[in-house]
Amino acid sequence: MMDLSPLAPSKLAFVPFVSVHNMMRLVNSMGAEAFMTELAGYIEEDFKRWPEFDKTPRVASHSHEGVIELMPTADAELYGFKYVNGHPKNMKEGYQTVTAFGVLSSVSNGYPVLLTEMTVLTALRTAATSALVGKYLASKGAEVMAMIGNGAQCEFQALAFRALCGINTLRLYDVDPAATEKAKRNLTAQGFDITTCSSAQEAVEGAQIVTTCTADKQYATILTDNMIGRGQHINAIGGDCPGKTELHKDILLRADIFVEYPEQTRIEGEIQQLAEDHPVTELWQVMRGEVPGRRDETQITLFDSVGFAIEDFSALRFVHDKVAGTDFAEPLDMLADPDDPRDLFGMVERAKG
Repeated sequence: MMDLSPLAPSKLAFVPFVSVHNMMRLVNSMGAEAFMTELAGYIEEDFKRWPEFDKTPRVASHSHEGVIELMPTADAELYGFKYVNGHPKNMKEGYQTVTAFGVLSSVSNGYPVLLTEMTVLTALRTAATSALVGKYLASKGAEVMAMIGNGAQCEFQALAFRALCGINTLRLYDVDPAATEKAKRNLTAQGFDITTCSSAQEAVEGAQIVTTCTADKQYATILTDNMIGRGQHINAIGGDCPGKTELHKDILLRADIFVEYPEQTRIEGEIQQLAEDHPVTELWQVMRGEVPGRRDETQITLFDSVGFAIEDFSALRFVHDKVAGTDFAEPLDMLADPDDPRDLFGMVERAKG
């Protein structure tokens, strides 16, 4: 409730805030699959108007322990940014590997119109983006997905691919058997047909879609060239910073590669292993129908996903629309708003009472 006493903040001081608790309430009120389906619609809409956005690679501060990033973008009406970290060591210390929050603001006056948690929301938007891209690039007859890396993103990916691509059969593998058991337990409860596997190679056998989502901050070889066959779609979402990859270079040389924003992906994605002029296709052009996605059932397609700010913008815009006029957001006294814009000091003095 807003405090409307004489010395209380004005209505302009309050910004709608979505806490983790309220984000979970919103997701559960809609259902995770419905939430991600609608969110994917917002992402697709924004990809189709890609040229309208101010675009820049994320601003990253790297350390030995991990990375902290800011991801900004704007169109003519709204500005959005996300603060996000990635610290693979965190799990061993009882922390989340990834946490995030975001802000959406009005371009016309600079006032924030939404502040929200984005740890849960990032998991949802990442999965929604993967499955949206899968609609364009995966084989139309795809029924089975291999999930290599069964950590925090695993279940969201599975639900999104079921909602958007009809995938209900999963083959799970993780170097940590406890992670696979966790994923199996959660996803069996969601009605998936689950097979647990003892290796990445076993997991990809018979899968038309292969999702890799591992956390180690290093050049890794989760998939080797001999594991990938004709017609498979690879959804590579774990390699997302310099020095962190998941695929052997030979796979990249065989696949048609699709990216969000080349200027960022060439620094952070799987294609950091390739020459700077290696051809890639931008997804916004595929979604606008300007260039083809999957051309035939023998083509190997690779979504070299690193996450881009426009996806977060879409998520912020979606949540802003969903929480308007509801109790999923609470007013946060965030902006100083003196009666006289020139008298900020006077406002502070009057607050003495």
